[in-house]
Amino acid sequence: MLRILVRRLLAGLLVLWAAATLTFLALHLLPGDPVTVQMARSGASAAQIARRRAALGWDDPLATQYLRFLTRLLQGDLGRSWSDNRPVLQVLADAVPATFELAVAALGLALLIGGALGTVAALRAGSRWDAGCMALALTGLSSPVAWSGLLGILLFSVWLGWLPASGREGPLSLVLPALTLGWTSAGSIARMVRASLLEVLGQRYVTVAQAKGLPWRQVLLRHVGTVALPPILTLLALQSGFLLGGTVITETIFARPGLGRLALNAVLVHDLPLVQGIVLLGAAVYTLVNLLADLAQLWLDPRLREASW
Repeated sequence: MLRILVRRLLAGLLVLWAAATLTFLALHLLPGDPVTVQMARSGASAAQIARRRAALGWDDPLATQYLRFLTRLLQGDLGRSWSDNRPVLQVLADAVPATFELAVAALGLALLIGGALGTVAALRAGSRWDAGCMALALTGLSSPVAWSGLLGILLFSVWLGWLPASGREGPLSLVLPALTLGWTSAGSIARMVRASLLEVLGQRYVTVAQAKGLPWRQVLLRHVGTVALPPILTLLALQSGFLLGGTVITETIFARPGLGRLALNAVLVHDLPLVQGIVLLGAAVYTLVNLLADLAQLWLDPRLREASW
């Protein structure tokens, strides 16, 4: 097990290095100079822009800049935000709690809704219940986050007045953003849960367990659920990337503070260090979630542990 963990950690570090390198190259090689663009917006002269570029080391060779970037990164130094001159780590630390709160709530709702729809559809396969649940799942998959958010505001805030339309004040302000972000993921989870359960329910050992007189609930939880869970965990890990990306739209629509809104503002004002920090943080979270999902699958399924050796 330790050998598998080490291999997964090394793979995760390789992903983080690749993300850092690609981010650096994209921001330095794409058309448009972030330093010049940002200072030109404030009416800086050519001489001021030149001094700023020299101070930031943007006139150095690209290889020198890359080595300096990696050295600072290994030291935990992501630089200072060009927007408010605070350390990037401090800016990120201020924004993480709100986004974490939203992502966890959205994932919880997606699991609750998608798990329920997928389970009912699998247990009533071929019936109207199955068709209705899968129709709802397809609706979630087909609904863009922006459209769902605006529709939710119109229905629950403007017409019914049940939920606040913006801000981050109290638990009720979290309901609409979390439901908006989790609805699409719920559709994917429902389809995966249905497919996994149907595959396991057709296995011979499930029929044998029922023939031995085991209660159906025990068969479902002990013999079906544990075997059907690994592919669902993989999907959840993949959905974490969607949830992180979806916070940009969701936090903007509902005027919530967080990493998503911070990322959008950083791109708009060409805050290069902050953009790099947000991308690296997203890559680190995505890598960690996938690592935990892999370890959970290995723990649940001994066959995967044997294959990994």
